[in-house]
Amino acid sequence: MPNILEITNVSKDYKGFALKNINISLERGYIMGFIGPNGAGKSSTIKLIMNLIKKDSGMIEIFGLDHVKNEIEIKEKIGFVYDENYYYEQLTVDEMKNFIRPFYKHWDETAFAKYVYEFNLPIKKKIKQLSKGMKMKFSLAIALSHHAELFIMDEPTSGLDPLIRSELLEILQAIIEDENKSVFFSTHITSDLDKIADYITLIHNGEIMLSKTKDELIEDYCVVKGSKEKLSTNLKEMFIGVKVNSYGFAALSKNKKEVRQMFGDSVVIEKPTIEDIMVYLTRKGDQYASSY
Repeated sequence: MPNILEITNVSKDYKGFALKNINISLERGYIMGFIGPNGAGKSSTIKLIMNLIKKDSGMIEIFGLDHVKNEIEIKEKIGFVYDENYYYEQLTVDEMKNFIRPFYKHWDETAFAKYVYEFNLPIKKKIKQLSKGMKMKFSLAIALSHHAELFIMDEPTSGLDPLIRSELLEILQAIIEDENKSVFFSTHITSDLDKIADYITLIHNGEIMLSKTKDELIEDYCVVKGSKEKLSTNLKEMFIGVKVNSYGFAALSKNKKEVRQMFGDSVVIEKPTIEDIMVYLTRKGDQYASSY
């Protein structure tokens, strides 16, 4: 069976910015976290996947199909959840659902009623009266009710309170219990990905810096902390970016064994978070940057 999402050497030139040879593969049954600083190219990549903007070169296949030639067939099976509300504010939840339903051949009204109940959606309330969390749940209920197989989410947890965020993450984990479904999750809240992601793809300045399983990343990298006296000028090979303040230094390293051999117990070696990896890798040119 082909990968659920396959992006091969995709490029797109804008004035002053470019996506360069983007390569991303996502199998069925997994959650991929798509991370990077603001302006790195996350939303542009998602717009390319959804064929909202046209690529200059490369190939995008979804469910093994060309995303342009087979756009209608593909979008039948995509659930798209966006940071901003894109529903008619004056309609009620029920009216909006009735507006959307005819666009999907495989709409399942019984499934929608089930998710309305599970998500505690106020069916008679107008969209404009819903909280941001409820709008996200409504988007997910719509996606689940037309039996989407690929869920593409652009900053879905941005601006949500921790309780609602946690609920949404549980819903996403439940989605991929069906091993036929996958989630492509763009976010700058990397702590969400520490909890649920199987794969992490990092984009920076329009280029993919890494795409690996989360477990590989946590195993490969480490954060090293120690006193400033331990720093020397020949550490560029060992450290990826160094933060220095009055208390000492902190750095990311891919050489756990060598760090241990060089410093012994005179430094602290910690497991990195996804945020640590993103911050250090995207600032790796700033060796010995002050963190004041």
